[in-house]
Formats: sequence, structure tokens, C-alpha cells
Amino acid sequence: MAGWQIALLVVGILLGILLVLILLNVKIIGQTEKGIIERLGSYRVTWGTGIHIKVPFFDRLAHRIDMREQVKDFPPQSVITADNVTIQIDTVVFFCVTDPKLYAYGVEEPVRAIEFLSATTLRNIIGELDLDSTLTSRDIINEKMRSILDAATDPWGIKVNRVEVKNILPPRDIQEAMERQMRAEREKREQILLAEGKKQSAILIAEGNKESAILNAEAQKQATIKNAEAEAQRILNLRSAEAEGIRMVRQAEADGIRAIKEAGADKAVLTIKGYEALKDVASGQATKIFLPNNLSDISAVAATIAETVKEKK
Repeated sequence: MAGWQIALLVVGILLGILLVLILLNVKIIGQTEKGIIERLGSYRVTWGTGIHIKVPFFDRLAHRIDMREQVKDFPPQSVITADNVTIQIDTVVFFCVTDPKLYAYGVEEPVRAIEFLSATTLRNIIGELDLDSTLTSRDIINEKMRSILDAATDPWGIKVNRVEVKNILPPRDIQEAMERQMRAEREKREQILLAEGKKQSAILIAEGNKESAILNAEAQKQATIKNAEAEAQRILNLRSAEAEGIRMVRQAEADGIRAIKEAGADKAVLTIKGYEALKDVASGQATKIFLPNNLSDISAVAATIAETVKEKK
């Protein structure tokens, strides 16, 4: 083989090795990642999204860090409340990386560090609360844990966005006691509601009876008034008829007297008419006779009486 052929073969091998080295040192960083590059063991640069080529044998991609928000569901932790009740609390932490360099070099195993920090923080918070407050104060516990964890993880390049208490498990005997208490409370509310319903029913019935009695009394009152008005109207009509009859009699007498006067009747005729009226009176059942004032003398009266007695015989 000629020398130039050997040289060409060596150049080809070198170029192949160079190409392989280049391909092995080309790195692609995704949209949601950051790359931490170390040179000879020390931090050099943080790569963003895109294609990058590192120096062979000197640089290395030490960490690929996910910049998305991450969710970690940590195992339940045993904590003791202020009233000495041991409970199990399960928490969920939502966090994201804000500084890739601090996240890579700030602490060993950042997620595990957050887990331990969450457990100790939870014990401190629950140790100040009794069991009832723990069960009813999840929002307060969540906010306190988030604030404490966020401040503690700042040097690690981590931002804690939310902390949620997923589950609280008291001991079995405490759960049974709470269930009995809840049943008793429900039964109490049931009895109260039944009593309230009976009370309202009795009130409505009493009000109905009262309104019915008032309406009946009002109806009787109106009927009495109507009857009294009808009776008064009847009496008024009778009196009006009687008065009308008297008026007509008086009118007839007045007409008769006026007719006699108009006919020219003298005193003698009027005396005779008076005698006839006295005769009619004497023929009745009356036992008393009132003498008229216009009799001139006792003889006329005596003659009148004699005539009356003779007529009766």
C-alpha cells in the first residue's frame, strides 16, 4: 500500500473519530428543561432550550432540571396534637424550580429534603393545636406550611406554591367516639326538628281555630244586626201605616166637618149630630160617658141621658 493511501486512511479514521466525538457531545435541551454544564468538575454554565455542543473530555452535562411545577405526595406522617392524640396526616406539596444552579448545588436530593422539612414543619404546627382544631383548620395548616416551606427552600432555588393536607386519620377509638358523637348530634337535630314541626303545627291549628271563631262571631254579629235592622224597619213600617191611618181618619173628619159647614148647617143641626154621636157611644160596651163641654145646661144633659136609657130598653 502506498504512503499516500496510508495517510488517506489515517485522515479518514481521524475524521470519523472527530465526527463521532461531535455527535456524542451535541446535546438538545427541551422546552421545559435547563441543563447544568460542569467543566472539570466545577459549574460552568446553564443551558436553555435548543441545541448545544460541549467540549469533549472537559465538559459534561451534570443535570437536566425540569422547570415545570411538580407535585409530590409524601407518605403519611405521625404527629401528636396538643391534647396528646397521635394522628396520621398525609400532605401534598406543589413546587417549581426557580434557579437551576441553586437547585443543583443548594442541597443534596432536594425532593427528599422537602419531604423531611415538610414532616418536621407539620409536627411543629400540629403540636400547637388540639384534635378538634386540627380537623377543622386545614386552611390554616396549609397556609402555615406553605409559608414556612417557601422561606426554607429559597436557598435551594425552589418556590413552594401550595401545600394541601390530603387526609387526617385519628386513631380507631377516636374515630369510633367521633362517629358516636356525630350520630348523637344527628339524632338531637332530628328530635329538635320534629319538636319544632309539632310546635308549628299546633300554632297553625290554634291560629286556624282562632280565625274560625272570630269569623263565626263576626257572622253572628252581622246576622243579629241584620235581624235588628229588619225588625226596626218592620216596626217603622207599622208605625208609618198607623200614622197614615190616623191621618186619613183625621182628614176624613176634617173633610166631613168642612162639608157640613159648607152645606150651611146651623147650630141646631150640629147639636143633633152631637146627640147621634152620643147615642152611638151609649150603645157600645163602655161604662163611662164623658160629657161634652158645649152642652148649655143640665136639662139638656138630662134629656140626653134619658134618651140614651130609653134607646137601650
